[in-house]
Amino acid sequence: MKFSSKEDIEAPIDQVFAILSDFEIFERAAIRRGADVHRRDDLPEPGVGMRWEASFMMRGKQRDAVVDLVTYDRPNEMVFESRAGGLEGFLDIDLVALSPRRTRLSVNFEVKPKTLPARLLVQSMKLAKTNLTKRFKLRVATFARDIEERCSRLA
Repeated sequence: MKFSSKEDIEAPIDQVFAILSDFEIFERAAIRRGADVHRRDDLPEPGVGMRWEASFMMRGKQRDAVVDLVTYDRPNEMVFESRAGGLEGFLDIDLVALSPRRTRLSVNFEVKPKTLPARLLVQSMKLAKTNLTKRFKLRVATFARDIEERCSRLA
């Protein structure tokens, strides 16, 4: 199952990428929402090989996930691979400079089931695909506006 969205951000590509690669902010945000997040690598700077383990409640059950940064092409692209239960996920964040002060953010997310229970979950998600797609696009748009605001404060 795939989701994708594109948003244009009024900020230079380098600033947008810097915000997207400030992983500590995302770790703290997940912790504020009740997740238990631990970084499991010792890289001094962001790059391929970064790994996080997270534990969180979803649909009344404790879930565990491992997230790896598998592509880090500054300032163009980051790809994350995750595993949680019988699900495998891929998050591709792509940036394109439209002008010196404008950047296009493309976010693609794909979920692949690896077990029978995961297949059932994905099948139920397909029934709600329209609603989930709207929510995904809204979240990406909100996230893009937040990045734009942060960049305007830095200028």
